[in-house]
Amino acid sequence: MEELAEMLPPVLSKLQVKSVIGIGVGAGAYVLTKLAMDKPSLVEGLILINIDLCAKGWVDWAASKLSSWTSSLVDNIMGHHFTSEELLENKEIIQTLRLHISQDIPQENLALFFSSYENRIDLDIDRPIPGLTGSDIVTLRCPVLLVVGDMSPAVDAVVDCNSRLDPTMTTLLKMADCGGLPQVVQPGRLAEAIKYFVQGMGYMPAAGMTRLVRSRSRASSASSM
Repeated sequence: MEELAEMLPPVLSKLQVKSVIGIGVGAGAYVLTKLAMDKPSLVEGLILINIDLCAKGWVDWAASKLSSWTSSLVDNIMGHHFTSEELLENKEIIQTLRLHISQDIPQENLALFFSSYENRIDLDIDRPIPGLTGSDIVTLRCPVLLVVGDMSPAVDAVVDCNSRLDPTMTTLLKMADCGGLPQVVQPGRLAEAIKYFVQGMGYMPAAGMTRLVRSRSRASSASSM
């Protein structure tokens, strides 16, 4: 995971990209967070879905080992995204994603990538203390949008990440009834959140409001008349 983060600056340089607003899910979110820690000038903002900053504990490691002996690689990956209840309830989405993982991705490469993520290290990020600007505090210096489904296995990890970041620069979006992959189940709501996040950074000023926001504005105006 650390090597992937180290590979990104040369890629951006080759493409003549001076800075990015990064979006990542799970392992991708971890890699982008590491990039923002190491090269803050390259990252203007982060949209992190199902982020987990921590390495596996002994209990998680043992459970993962047992799971690897009794379950397939695809099953283990699905378990990162969905709870056991969701695996039974969202059959159409589950089957589509399962086929994509098993048929469209080289399995040897996927196994190596999965192993790298399972053996990740802690990203030691601390919430900055107001009035204390010491260089020993490691944190993210860019705006961050954290996204997780309220039934996702990553809820606790995302909430923990939120507690470590600067509250003045961090937004936590917990999406109801959207499961482990909110961008699949509720694309409209997530797209809106991303749009407003980017607008808050000074981009896309001409993007219009949604029908929901306009209706709320009209209701507010009517109630004040």
